[in-house]
Amino acid sequence: MKLHRPWQWLLPCALALALAACHGADDEDRAELSTNPQDILQLPADSPKVRRIREAEAIPEQRPLLEPLTGKITYDETRTVRVSSPIAGRVTAIPAQPGAVVRVGTPLLELDSPELGQAQAEYAKATADLKLAERDFERLKSLYDNGIAPHKEFHQAEDALERARSEAERSRLRLANLGVHEKRPDNHFTLKAPIAGVVTERNVNPGMEVRPDLPTPLFVISDLDRLWVLLDVFEKDLAVIHPGQDVKLTVPAYPDRWFPARIDYIGKVVDETTRTVKVRCLLPNPEGQLLPSMYASVEVESPPDDKAIVVPLTALFTEGESDWLFVSLGEGRYQKREVRVGLRLKKEAVLLEGVQPGERIVTDGALLLRSELDTAAGDGGKKP
Repeated sequence: MKLHRPWQWLLPCALALALAACHGADDEDRAELSTNPQDILQLPADSPKVRRIREAEAIPEQRPLLEPLTGKITYDETRTVRVSSPIAGRVTAIPAQPGAVVRVGTPLLELDSPELGQAQAEYAKATADLKLAERDFERLKSLYDNGIAPHKEFHQAEDALERARSEAERSRLRLANLGVHEKRPDNHFTLKAPIAGVVTERNVNPGMEVRPDLPTPLFVISDLDRLWVLLDVFEKDLAVIHPGQDVKLTVPAYPDRWFPARIDYIGKVVDETTRTVKVRCLLPNPEGQLLPSMYASVEVESPPDDKAIVVPLTALFTEGESDWLFVSLGEGRYQKREVRVGLRLKKEAVLLEGVQPGERIVTDGALLLRSELDTAAGDGGKKP
């Protein structure tokens, strides 16, 4: 009779036990996955809670790069002038009123200016002196050429002629700089618009005495078809902006409308107190709705092909250290899903993972669904 060694029957038993243990572990894992909530909730079609749920399709849009920045709309200084009077006088009339559209050369105000009369008189005198000096020079030149006048007198006449010419030219340029073409003394000076635009400010009244050194300009004229937006950008955010980049802004006067602008200049100095850099944007304003000194909320846009899914913060809720939302599966079924959030804005968040384009996201009512899902899990998975 042949005896079996103990290990000959122990080996099959051990293998059987190992396989049983493996199958048991797999079954245990499957049980854990199945008992771990699949995070799917079914609401009956007649449930009043359905009416409190709002959904939206996940559509990729341009990725926000920064928190909205606060900006201030200002004049485009390349299209703006602050007009003062180049001469002293008393205001007799003000043809230009605030809000008036002016062209180059449009009269802004009229002055009675004794200083202008004096300048005109000086020009008239200088012109007469020049004619006299020219006659004296021609006379002495003729005498000098014929050996009658001495050399000294001829050169004195030549020097007098040059001085007369210089004085006449100086007085002429003085009137030309004032824009005065009438050389006859009359004390009447007209201040004219140097550029085309809109009179946005007027700081002068009839009868007022004006002079060139007044600290406040008499008029501000600007072409409001284009403005500037000035921003303060933190130095840590400079890497995501560059000249030529598109931005969009909204203002309190038009909260539901976005206006396009473009970054034109980034400052070269960091403010040591605020750690910010000045950034200037060009803002087209063809309809004239935007005005200088308005405050704006500015969003920096990514390139057109850089898309992301952006959801309202009302769609998100937190469990542990993770962010979650609900995705609608249709027919009253909702799935709780973990997502990874990138930039979190004031009212929105940029999703990096967890939702595919075209899926429908619960934008309002996520906390209600979470409560219902917790209740269903506590009741053993029963439907609410």
